[in-house]
Amino acid sequence: MTENHKKQFGIWMDSQHAIIVGRKNIESGEFVVLGHVKSEPLAGNSNENTANNAERTLLHKFFKDISTHLQNVEELHITGTGTAQEQFKKFLAETPQFKKATVNESTANKMSDEKLIEFISQKFH
Repeated sequence: MTENHKKQFGIWMDSQHAIIVGRKNIESGEFVVLGHVKSEPLAGNSNENTANNAERTLLHKFFKDISTHLQNVEELHITGTGTAQEQFKKFLAETPQFKKATVNESTANKMSDEKLIEFISQKFH
């Protein structure tokens, strides 16, 4: 595989929402939005321990939902506004199918789908 034909993906995310960008056709190389993933809202809970466990479970589900779009990923660029990228990067490192992926990250404010495609395209050129 040449440098241009790797399975490359980009994600803009925060703790509530993720936009996944990837190449629809590896050969042609155009990035497109593959999907939007929203985290489920956390139900109110008076027990702090139960609330923490529920939050962790929802976060893990959110990350799993995102990762379903990253089939055979080789290179990934994660961007966003907070700590969610760092947590997602850790999740990937602990998941066998993603251990070999090269993951880079940056910080960026929320952007339109078109701007994200442009941003991710620049990261892989």
